[in-house]
Amino acid sequence: MKIILTHEVSGLGAAGDVVDVKDGYARNYLVPRKLAIRWTKGGEKDVEQIRRARKIHEIQTIEQANQVKAQLEGVQVRLAVRSGDAGRLFGSVTPADIASAIKAAGGPEVDKRRIELGAPIKTLGAHETSVRLHPEVAAKVNIEVVAA
Repeated sequence: MKIILTHEVSGLGAAGDVVDVKDGYARNYLVPRKLAIRWTKGGEKDVEQIRRARKIHEIQTIEQANQVKAQLEGVQVRLAVRSGDAGRLFGSVTPADIASAIKAAGGPEVDKRRIELGAPIKTLGAHETSVRLHPEVAAKVNIEVVAA
């Protein structure tokens, strides 16, 4: 099935790319999560609009990415969450939670889709995540999860 990506998907492509994927992957994962739309001749006009929007929002150069990386790595992020007696969380910390905590700590605004968690954060303490700013630049962010 031919689709047009509306957001960046790791291992598949960037927003505005027209890619060919298996029917089930598109129908059950990409389209319901609004990561892609079905390709049509009329939808081909949307590709340029998506690409223009992507250029506005994405970090253009490696120098810009390195500046944002320095800002991110200099921010001390504390995230207060509900937890049990043994230090286990009720649920887990999501990339959206991390993005809002970075913004609240005085850091730059980060898209939640660019935050990569190695494993789900389900305990209190210090954790490290990666933020993919540019294809060649990734920032390491230290997060301290504390009980609320």
